[in-house]
Amino acid sequence: MKEIKLISEERDIRIDTYISSKLEDLSRSAVQKLIEDENIKVNNKIVNKNYKLKLNDEINILMPKPQVLDVIAEDIALDVVYEDNDVAVINKAQGMVVHPAAGHYTGTLVNALMSKLDDLSSINGVLRPGIVHRLDKNTSGLLIIAKNDYSHNYLSECLKEHSINRIYYALVEGVVKNDSGVINAPLGRSEKDRKKRCVTTKNSKEAITNYEVIKRYRAYSLVKLKLETGRTHQIRVHMKYIGHPVVGDEVYGKEDKKFGLKGQLLHSKSIGFVHPTTKEYMEFDSELPNYFVDVLEKLEERNTYK
Repeated sequence: MKEIKLISEERDIRIDTYISSKLEDLSRSAVQKLIEDENIKVNNKIVNKNYKLKLNDEINILMPKPQVLDVIAEDIALDVVYEDNDVAVINKAQGMVVHPAAGHYTGTLVNALMSKLDDLSSINGVLRPGIVHRLDKNTSGLLIIAKNDYSHNYLSECLKEHSINRIYYALVEGVVKNDSGVINAPLGRSEKDRKKRCVTTKNSKEAITNYEVIKRYRAYSLVKLKLETGRTHQIRVHMKYIGHPVVGDEVYGKEDKKFGLKGQLLHSKSIGFVHPTTKEYMEFDSELPNYFVDVLEKLEERNTYK
């Protein structure tokens, strides 16, 4: 079993709420299951899910080994932009889930990778081989895959140090007033819906997004976004926060009825990083997908501000 230790930085907050806010991969229900199985102790004592933490409580979490599932290689079309012995860069299609999880054990990027690449790092276990960072199911574009554990550890450190350059393009609702700006707003789990993130100072983490307006349309704006941090749903939540949700985002924006979209118009357009072995800087760029371009062409026909 893997052991995780936390020291409570707050008081009078339920232990399941606190842990799920600190460990983003654990839902509140998953934490409650760990508590029920007596895999979580506070100050070396068994507690229940209603336990209210005290300041500086020592929390010990025993993480059982993940259930071994038969994640099979599948011959799924995959756009491999670059590959060598250490890394690969993939242009992920919209609608593809990155790794197997509840409800998605086939048809994922990992299933495709297992068919297309000979080697994948093992650090994230059987369900997430090679996965250093993720894109949402309905976000398309470039992401890096680690083919061995050394590369995985190296790239993970680069992510922590914010030295990987990630540029996204998004079409957002409304006309963004400023030509550029920085959104510096901490993100945490929504207390109303634990599957969502929101801007909050409670149990949150720093989140910084830089934006630049590329083009303004009558009721929309095409923006370029650069991440300084990589929180879950960061761009989508930040754009909603400043009043310009991503077009087609049914979770944080409006249900799309105008363009017939199957997800948000958010694309990871370019990515740059220092190679784990050669230590040379590499950068890759991708074209906007056809469904994204089609919407932009329709907007062009309706005239633009500039």
